[in-house]
Amino acid sequence: MIVTEKLFEIEDQTEKLVQAILASDSIVSYKINRQSMYHSKDVREKQKAFLDAKDSFERIEAYGKYAPDFRTKQRAVRQAKRALDISEEVAEFRFSETEVQTILDLVGMAVAKTISDDIKVDAGNPFFEKGKHSGCGGSCHAS
Repeated sequence: MIVTEKLFEIEDQTEKLVQAILASDSIVSYKINRQSMYHSKDVREKQKAFLDAKDSFERIEAYGKYAPDFRTKQRAVRQAKRALDISEEVAEFRFSETEVQTILDLVGMAVAKTISDDIKVDAGNPFFEKGKHSGCGGSCHAS
């Protein structure tokens, strides 16, 4: 790669874009929600309960239905995970995380589309519908 003035201009524009994204309400909200989640005693307790249940289940998982309490421990993991996921702090964090991912997907698509409509961008959100996905279109697993 040859270093030219154009490369420096691109670098400057990239830095401005990064700063604009970092100053956005979505990023500010994301950081606040992340901080709130990591400092929540309730979240830490639910996370510990989930990890304990998961560890207990993983010890017997290889034995499948023949292990004593297999279904009970499997259900305990699901319940602990659900309790963690519906915690207000975790739910708000995940919502703001998805919002940030959508912004990054839109930026990536805008850059790709500026260059060519044929460039495929892999969006981080599986439900992202604006633009082309870099997948195989469903034919790569055909037998």
